[in-house]
Amino acid sequence: MISIENHAKSISAIASDAAMRYFRGRLGVEFKQDESPVTQADKGVEAEVRAYLTQHFPDHGVFGEEEGKQDGDGRHMWVVDPIDGTRSFLSGHPLFGFLLAHLVDGKPKLGVVGMPALNETFVGMVETGATLNGQPIHVSGQIALDRSILYVNEGDKIYRDHPGLFGRLMQSGQTRRFAYDCYPHALLAAGHVDAVVDYDLQPYDFLALSPLIEAAGGVMTDWQGQPLSLASDGAVISAATPELHAQLLTLLNA
Repeated sequence: MISIENHAKSISAIASDAAMRYFRGRLGVEFKQDESPVTQADKGVEAEVRAYLTQHFPDHGVFGEEEGKQDGDGRHMWVVDPIDGTRSFLSGHPLFGFLLAHLVDGKPKLGVVGMPALNETFVGMVETGATLNGQPIHVSGQIALDRSILYVNEGDKIYRDHPGLFGRLMQSGQTRRFAYDCYPHALLAAGHVDAVVDYDLQPYDFLALSPLIEAAGGVMTDWQGQPLSLASDGAVISAATPELHAQLLTLLNA
């Protein structure tokens, strides 16, 4: 019997192959009501993932960015972001990802971050640990914010909505980088980044990241320190250690 983890790896491989058939090609681009772009690739990748899930897990629910929610048995839910970072994808930038989460009774139990253009697949299950291309990975262990490598995702939105917090973030960490999308969180799971502050996300943007980071030994919550779920508001933080996480919460809620 194939394990959930191996099914997830197979799904990620299918999604990566599908995405790369479109990457840096001619894309038909539409815009959603919130003006975020949708490409043929987003829709095509999600369709292939849904077909796999329908075949192998017909009773499970599926929540995808493009096609919405399909209820299942009430216990199991797969959450899919076919291309996390569509703006990167349509501009030929390789740091787009594929995100897949498996929830049981509303709690994220498995997370996959596929990076098709980099040929990297991060997989995390809290019970078994985290891997990158099959090799174990672990967070850095950094406990001090003033010595940390800090990534600020969606910095323009944080500046727009929370200018005071943005100013505090600009005084934090030993090294700061601006970024978008899933890859900084994956780098945290692999021990290269110590903390990530992120904002204005949807459940399909973060539910795959939470079990990956926890499986690697880190902490990921919302800005109030609460566990992440389908009902979370989309303001999240990832940290390598509980000590660093606590310092970030203090900074965010000052």
